[in-house]
Amino acid sequence: MSNALVADKRPSTLRAASLPKWTPWAIAAGSLALGIGISAAAGLGSSIEWGLIAAVLFVLGTYGIAARVEGRRQARDRVATSLVWVAFLVAVIPLVSLIWVTVARGVKVFDVYFLTHSMGVVADTEPGGGIYHAIIGSLEQVGLATLIGAPIGVLTAIYLVEYGRGRLAKAVTFFVDVMTGIPSIVAGLFILSLMLIFKMQPFGFAGSLALAILMMPVVVRSTEEMLKLVPNELREASLALGVPKWRTILKVVLPTSIGGITTGIMLAVARIAGETAPVLLLVFGNPFINNNPFEGAQASLPLYIYQQFANSAGSGAAYDRAWAASLTLIAFVMILNLVARGIARWKAPKTGR
Repeated sequence: MSNALVADKRPSTLRAASLPKWTPWAIAAGSLALGIGISAAAGLGSSIEWGLIAAVLFVLGTYGIAARVEGRRQARDRVATSLVWVAFLVAVIPLVSLIWVTVARGVKVFDVYFLTHSMGVVADTEPGGGIYHAIIGSLEQVGLATLIGAPIGVLTAIYLVEYGRGRLAKAVTFFVDVMTGIPSIVAGLFILSLMLIFKMQPFGFAGSLALAILMMPVVVRSTEEMLKLVPNELREASLALGVPKWRTILKVVLPTSIGGITTGIMLAVARIAGETAPVLLLVFGNPFINNNPFEGAQASLPLYIYQQFANSAGSGAAYDRAWAASLTLIAFVMILNLVARGIARWKAPKTGR
């Protein structure tokens, strides 16, 4: 009995050798130090260059060490993981850098005064002024575009998923795909041509129409994918009880997918909130407050940022206002995304054990 217990306590000889968990961090630190050393010796002053050198050394070092200790098969797996991490850092670093620069430069004039005052009689090259008029214009234009584009997009997606058969459905799908990649300036030119035909002056609602055109295909695609995720068993169970199809869609399909649909709409809103070209053509910009989107030129945050950079004439005050407006726009988009995630979690179907 004692000999059997001793034999059971012996370490297994079938377990392959493996690297410690801290090995990737050690390899990354060594690659970073070696990359900086190589860059300094070669006279490379750019941080991007020594970062790329460190990334290449990290992948090669991971393969070499893993192949020597764990074998080539495990080494290839670790190299694949290393490439994923390198790609992640390559994607995240520019984003973090952009946010850092925007925050660092935008906080100079970002205060309550800046958010509650318009440019009014303040010239673009003079200090002072704010973005209150641009915030009102963006909220009204994006809000009207959402009221137009979101219902049309959702109803189109419902038609394609629940009713769409034959040539009409194929044609609608084709044009939705085409509209997904349409440049924003084309949508602006389309509405501008209508304005010229009817001899209309720039006004905020014209920009909303162009933004709605850009928003609709995004809503259609996201809603269509969410509706396809609803199990057919739910539809069949409702229809088997004698419930009409339109009521099944209204009471079963849409409540099940409402979280994903809301998220898609919010992402579409975030997409059109930063469009400048159609607003520049149709809304024209206005340094004064205009609360009526159906009459007269209006401002918007993207257009305000463009005008501050374009008309700054080297003025530091204009640059500071442009960066502060950029920070406001980023915060607006971030809030929309957070709201979308919250609604998606709130409306997601509850699953039990």
